Amino acid sequence: MRSFIYFNRRGFTLVELMIVVAIVGCLAALGVFGISRYVRNAKSAEAKQSIGRIARSAAESYMRETVGSEIVPLGNNSQTANHQLCDDAIPVPAFVPAAKKYVPLNQNGSDFASGTASQGWLCLRFELNDPTYYQIDYQRDSTSYCSTYTCQAATQTPNFEAAAIGDLDGDGIYSAFILNGEVDGASGQLNRATVIHVADEFE
Repeated sequence: MRSFIYFNRRGFTLVELMIVVAIVGCLAALGVFGISRYVRNAKSAEAKQSIGRIARSAAESYMRETVGSEIVPLGNNSQTANHQLCDDAIPVPAFVPAAKKYVPLNQNGSDFASGTASQGWLCLRFELNDPTYYQIDYQRDSTSYCSTYTCQAATQTPNFEAAAIGDLDGDGIYSAFILNGEVDGASGQLNRATVIHVADEFE
C-alpha cells in the first residue's frame, strides 16, 4: 500500500518533460508556418482577383460597339461600329508598395478614377477602393511585363497586359501576376491567356 501511495505522489521525470516540450515546440512551429503561409496566400489572392477582374473588364470593353456620333445625310449609311481595346491606364500607385498597403485615391482624375471613355480605368470601368499591397497596371499593345517576367507574350495586335506587381517582404525583389490577351486577326475575337502567370509569388 505504501508503494502505491508513493507512486501516485511522484512527479514527472526530466525525460517526460523534455518530450512534452519538444511536442509543444513542434506544434507551435507547424502552427506558425501554417499561419504565415495562409497570410501570404491571402495577399497573393488579392492580386489574382484584381488581375482577373481587369481582364474581364478588358474583354467587356472590347465587346462594346464603338461608333462616333454623326449626322448621316439622307439616303446614306452611317459609319460601321467597331470593337476596340481600351488604351493604356496609369499604374496605381505610381510606385510598388514595399511591405505596405496603398489606399487608392479615387477622386476625379486620380488613380482608378482616371481616363476617358476610350482610355484608362474609366474605359475599363474598373475600380479598387480597398487597400492593396500591389501596383496595378493595364497596358495596351505591350509585351513589357511578359518580357520582364518571362511569360508567353502576345504575338498579335491589338493586345493587352494586366499586371499586379508587389514587394510583400520589402526586399526590393518583386512578385508579379500577369494576365494578357490578344485580338485574333482572322476572327476578330479577343483571346485571353488560360491562367495568370505568377513570378516569385511571395516576394
